[in-house]
Amino acid sequence: MIISFITSARRLLSAALLLAPVLVHGQAKTTTTVVGTAKREAAAPLVSPNTAVLTGRVTGPTTDSVAVSVRENPLDPKEKLFRTRLNDKGEFKIVVPVTGPTKADLVFGDDVAPLFLDPGTDIDVRFKGNDMSGSLKFKPNDVPTGLATKLRNRNNLTEEQRHRQQAANANNYLVEADAQFVENDGFQVLPDNIQLYEAPFLSFLEYRRKHEFEFLEDHAAKQSFTQEFYNYAKAEVVYAYANDRLTFQDLREQVVNTEGRLKMAPDYYNFLREPGLLNEPNAAQSELYQEFLINYVHFAVAQENHQRSDPGFYPACYALASKKLTGAIRPIILGRVLQESFRFGHVKQSAAMLTDFRNYDPKSQYAPTLQQDFDQHKSFAIGAPAPDFKLPSANGDTVRLRDFQGKLVYINFWKTTNGLSLRDLAYAQELIRKFEGKNIVFVSIALDENEQAWRQLVTVKKLPGVHVRIPGGGLRSAVAQAYALQEVPTYMLVGEDGTFLNTKPKRLSSRAAIDEINQSFGKASTYTSAIDFPATKK
Repeated sequence: MIISFITSARRLLSAALLLAPVLVHGQAKTTTTVVGTAKREAAAPLVSPNTAVLTGRVTGPTTDSVAVSVRENPLDPKEKLFRTRLNDKGEFKIVVPVTGPTKADLVFGDDVAPLFLDPGTDIDVRFKGNDMSGSLKFKPNDVPTGLATKLRNRNNLTEEQRHRQQAANANNYLVEADAQFVENDGFQVLPDNIQLYEAPFLSFLEYRRKHEFEFLEDHAAKQSFTQEFYNYAKAEVVYAYANDRLTFQDLREQVVNTEGRLKMAPDYYNFLREPGLLNEPNAAQSELYQEFLINYVHFAVAQENHQRSDPGFYPACYALASKKLTGAIRPIILGRVLQESFRFGHVKQSAAMLTDFRNYDPKSQYAPTLQQDFDQHKSFAIGAPAPDFKLPSANGDTVRLRDFQGKLVYINFWKTTNGLSLRDLAYAQELIRKFEGKNIVFVSIALDENEQAWRQLVTVKKLPGVHVRIPGGGLRSAVAQAYALQEVPTYMLVGEDGTFLNTKPKRLSSRAAIDEINQSFGKASTYTSAIDFPATKK
């Protein structure tokens, strides 16, 4: 299951309530207002270009431009940036093409604030350059202002004016919710509450859900939102709770290393059976919904006794997602499974699943992005040959990867100046002793620029295993680039046949590393043999 601290994502709310039907994605046929807790008033069709307009002014700008960032494809990490320069008064105007309700971000220097845009959005944006998040305000363009004027003209606004007001309301709500909940550690899943046991952790989640949902309904009672935005906000409510509850057991095991895995009550996961939780079309814009679904797929496959190290783990995830999910969310989650398989799965199975994926993407909305991703990572997928190297060892001889053909090879890329690498040294020595006499070799490849410091540490500490160094060191070296290294320490497990067996094995310090290695002996033949993946149907 993919685990991440939720503080890295913007979360608004968390309450497990069913959502009202949403308009067809990408179509701006109608808008509806949300007035009060449950009162929603339908509006006439809007006629507007497929753009959102933001005009505004920055007081005391600290940089010369402002931008809107939009992620058009949920499977493409690259975002489209619409940037404009401020004039000498700090004013700006940005026109963003949108074909439907769109989650975006306002970017000013290093500050980022959430946006919700749709066709017809036309709002004025004001903030202070040294405190965007604390001073950000939105108001509609070309709409009467002032309380008396608003009361007098409430029923006389054109549909375009009403929609602009709704857009301003939505974005002001996002700013307030961000300050109230995301920036408030009391509502975040942090190590302090991750260490809790089941009952108090659930109490925390329910406390947060109650307050966040009340916040949404209080704002909905006082102002008008479009139905699409209300659906989005409520989806953030539902899936913040669901995702945190689903991932708690695994996350706690990672954080609390002084205890074993927490055993949950028999009914702890019953919430996953709630009708509509998996297939909720109203939640399409919510990244938390997508994250919950991919975590659910991992959880469900693990319940069927599939482990990540199993050859069939990602095909099982793919098959389950294709069976359980429907509608527009299905190809997105299938694509997420494929992207994981490209990085950690078997190259032949990934290729077979990618071919099958086109059945779920007849308009090729996602397939080109996935094909590019596959081409980029296939050289490092399980079953692909590990790049050979020829490096000087601490003993003065030369070592090649192919010298260890017929043995399992645990590779550790490290640096003597890296804290995590040094911390793992003791664990490495213990692990090597446990596998003494077994058909495995531990190769530590140093990226140190200073050869003398590296050689001295290896010889003085009498570090076990094979120790080699990349001449010149650094992540820009040919070997580092051949292995697509981005950081140290990085670990890789190479099978007896010289192909990648695991490109992200358990850390040397992990209690599970021993079991993982024991399970890896002889598995190379399983991975390198062709495994047929049965085609699925829509």
